[in-house]
Amino acid sequence: MKKKIDYMLDTCICSFIMRELPIAVLEKLQSVVSKQHRIVISVITYQEMQFNLLGKKASPKHAVLVSEFLKRVDEILPWDKEAVDATTKVKKQLMAKGTPIGNNDTAIAGHAIATGCVLVTNNTREFSRVDGLKLEDWVQLSSESKLQGGCKPEPPKIPSSQYG
Repeated sequence: MKKKIDYMLDTCICSFIMRELPIAVLEKLQSVVSKQHRIVISVITYQEMQFNLLGKKASPKHAVLVSEFLKRVDEILPWDKEAVDATTKVKKQLMAKGTPIGNNDTAIAGHAIATGCVLVTNNTREFSRVDGLKLEDWVQLSSESKLQGGCKPEPPKIPSSQYG
């Protein structure tokens, strides 16, 4: 029996899944789920998603998309001592190399390392700087890979049949 893998989705990949674009991301997600691997997010990603629901640009339809998405992940991994220690180690390593990344990305990378997850991101430019981090870029599987390094490919696609 093959070992089950925990795939930790970063915030951009969560956005792509909610937008239902690019299709390669959805196909890879379906493949992973069909093999009974786990789909998780860091509590840091959860926080970013919740913060994006605040403010003048917040949309009630987007809130529904986020809520429905969160029902489908296997777990929101809690922040603990091991995550803090791994994040501190990542931060120290990046500082020593002079190649820092954002604080939330540093925390997500540390959290993935601490929990043994494969981090799914299209932000490989930043995350590839982190030693010991297992990465997969599901966006690069797509011919629509003009999305490299960014989180905003197109306006959200909200299927009216699903979320009315």
